[in-house]
Amino acid sequence: MEFTKLKNSLECLGYNVSEFSHADEATEYLSNQMSNRTIGIGGSVTVEEMKLYDALASHNEVYWHMRLPENMSAMEIRKKANLADIYISSVNGIAETGEIINIDNTGNRVSAISFGHDKVYLIIGENKIASNYEDALERARNIAAPLNAKRLGVKTPCAVKGDKCYDCKSPQRICRNFSVLYRKPTGCEYEVVLIHEKLGY
Repeated sequence: MEFTKLKNSLECLGYNVSEFSHADEATEYLSNQMSNRTIGIGGSVTVEEMKLYDALASHNEVYWHMRLPENMSAMEIRKKANLADIYISSVNGIAETGEIINIDNTGNRVSAISFGHDKVYLIIGENKIASNYEDALERARNIAAPLNAKRLGVKTPCAVKGDKCYDCKSPQRICRNFSVLYRKPTGCEYEVVLIHEKLGY
């Protein structure tokens, strides 16, 4: 996939952009960017597939609720992650015009990528990219969210059927918070890391 249009859009919207052919190259790059920092990570299959946590944890203090220490709850880790110097997340969908879409359950990720850190890294595999905002939203709701619901083992229509969002009223619904970054938020440095591989949901 060609990233030229997306890169140009993101740079015009105020983001720094880096590009890598393979996930392991991006992991090495990110590991070299951060040392002796506190780092928060949002729930992310992309980060898991990249083995990024282990690369960062060797020389940083990393908070990720997908790697819980024995003495802390997931909620405690999420709160520490949201107060970290640096935050790392993937996204559920991004348009070539630059809009970045995320859907959350607890809201820790959508809040953290919007405010409170020295720098935010958004890691994006080529499968997350859509041509326009409407298609990116469609992707986030009807591809990423059902796959995440299935991964989490909830009994929602999208997880059971695995085909689309049903806008359900289930108490186990994971689509409870929604955010769109139309431009780079003020007060924080952002870097979008584009990878020429399919990563995450």
